Amino acid sequence: MLILLPPSESKQTRTRGSALRPESLSAPELTSARDRVATALAQVSGGPDAATALGVSPNLTAEIARNTRLRTAPTLPARELYSGVLYEALDLASLDPGAGRRATSRLRVVSALYGVVRMTDRLAPYRLSMGVNLPGVGPLAGFWREHLDPVLAGAAGRGLVVDCRSSTYAAAWAPAATSDLARRWVQVRVPGATHMAKHTRGLVARALCQNPSDPRNPRALTELLGGAFDVELHEPRRPGSPWVLDALPS
Repeated sequence: MLILLPPSESKQTRTRGSALRPESLSAPELTSARDRVATALAQVSGGPDAATALGVSPNLTAEIARNTRLRTAPTLPARELYSGVLYEALDLASLDPGAGRRATSRLRVVSALYGVVRMTDRLAPYRLSMGVNLPGVGPLAGFWREHLDPVLAGAAGRGLVVDCRSSTYAAAWAPAATSDLARRWVQVRVPGATHMAKHTRGLVARALCQNPSDPRNPRALTELLGGAFDVELHEPRRPGSPWVLDALPS
């Protein structure tokens, strides 16, 4: 089972620690693409129009400045770097050892800067959204789409893809419409929720890490989550689109 997460806008930082080692990150086939985005991001972030180009408030000067120090800043494991609502609900630090190992195996974060990372990857803090049209690279969702397909399809193998991403990050990859993987793709939706959507998706991801079962089809996933959530499964609207699992905490 592969569980896809978005990053969080809020990120932790450190004042000391080792710098980024690109060759040590998972999915090393993305190294050149990551370098291209990082170089363009650093250049844009050092300019006077950085906030406009990145689509952020001009008041975020410290966060924008971090983008110019990506190769020298102290790094953190992804499990500590991302700190938003979804990650608070996921609460990786409190998982028991078995669940922690499953989190390392099953979870992937789709990132505008790094493409996709595992929770053990050590990353430099950054500020960049997948919705940005980055000068020198172009629209990031389109840029990453071709690079992520072999990586994520390989990571999924014969298992389910449980998609907890927001729409902005979902645009960066989807299983090929004619592939067998597309029939094992389940999008987690939180009906009628706004502020609770991220929290609920974090709880879903946590529940799937805590349970040693590895459901092989969308209906088995629904049964697994049914004890802790009110769930309803919807079949794909058309070939190549995902199953949709509506979930609310019971």
